[in-house]
Amino acid sequence: MATALRTRLLRYLHARLGGLPLRLVLWDGAVCDFAPAPRITIGLRSRRLVRFFLTGNIGRLAAAYVAGELVVEGSIGEVIAIGMELAQRIGGRPMMRRAAAVLGRLPRRHSKAADADWVRYHYDVSNAFYRLWLDRHMIYSCAYFTTGGEDLDTAQEHKLDHICRKLRLEPGDRLLDIGCGWGGLLCWAATHYGVSALGITLSQPQCDEARRRVAAAGLDRRIELRVADYRDLKGAEEFDKIVSVGMYEHVGIANLPVYFATLARLLRPGGLALNHGITSTNRDGRGQGPPGGEFIDRFVFPGGELPHISRVLYELAGSGLEILDAEDLRPHYPLTLWHWVRRLEQAREAAIAAAGPARYRIWRIYMAGMAQAFEQGWLSVYQTLVQKNLAAGPAPRPWTRRYQYEARALAPPLSRNPDWGAL
Repeated sequence: MATALRTRLLRYLHARLGGLPLRLVLWDGAVCDFAPAPRITIGLRSRRLVRFFLTGNIGRLAAAYVAGELVVEGSIGEVIAIGMELAQRIGGRPMMRRAAAVLGRLPRRHSKAADADWVRYHYDVSNAFYRLWLDRHMIYSCAYFTTGGEDLDTAQEHKLDHICRKLRLEPGDRLLDIGCGWGGLLCWAATHYGVSALGITLSQPQCDEARRRVAAAGLDRRIELRVADYRDLKGAEEFDKIVSVGMYEHVGIANLPVYFATLARLLRPGGLALNHGITSTNRDGRGQGPPGGEFIDRFVFPGGELPHISRVLYELAGSGLEILDAEDLRPHYPLTLWHWVRRLEQAREAAIAAAGPARYRIWRIYMAGMAQAFEQGWLSVYQTLVQKNLAAGPAPRPWTRRYQYEARALAPPLSRNPDWGAL
């Protein structure tokens, strides 16, 4: 780069970024600090990235980051915090925000084939990759903390039991888990609450790992697992309880009526269903914060859509299910995500060996960014509990929520009871 051009470039950047604790390293080795003692370094390994950097083209910069053409150094918390400020300064122009708002409202066609492809893109990365940084039950949704000081395994077991108590699971209940992941909730409910269960997922590797875990726990006569779309579940009034954790984000806002109607059809009168999932805190479901949602849509969760909780409740009410309880768990998700990030960083070499350097970079920055989004209040997560009424009227229910929070002695493991029958 000619000296005069570099001088003009750096003068322009100083005007926009002065005071930001950032070091910028250009492809030719030129270094520019925008404040004393910079806390993060961004390296542009290609001259073409300057144009994307100057115009705030977050999507192209994200692709360069994934490819290793743009390098970021520093603690991931500092990278996200300073990166958000950087995005506001160089990418937060009103025109870009208006475009982002429009794009956020574009409808998506959530066909069965598209949903399957999108889910497989995210979850078929590698079971070994996820096993490195998730808890021992491989729960890939926010944990439930009572003090904030628990380790991840304990907090995830709190969450599993919190869900089981909300559903008032009892021995002999038939439970459906839509989007069952690696089977952690199914195994917990069968072991400690004596239920029989069916779990479905669109990911074959997830299903294989869940089956392995079910067999290792001696629960294969109690738990059935299938690779299936929720829309393909036949029959009516098949289940006493239904649960879905971290799955409806893949359903698509336009398909929420179909999704909740499926729950209503499959649930027996008097039965309970719990939906746990991320929501936007914007009333219209639009993205908030600095530009960058295209990174998640392209590299992390293609096809994901997040409604506001009011839309969730509206569609649930339209299915005929009675809404009993809605609990906001937003404070629990950032802490969970930071646990995951630290564990992923500690297992860096193994993670790269399992899924490749690009996946490692994507998941590290994605999870740290999501933690910031929850901390800033741009996203939330809700557990919504509903009940299907009896033909004669409303089903009975507890007077208070005490049953959700009172500690109870877990039943001893029932997994090897020879009297259990097959599903």
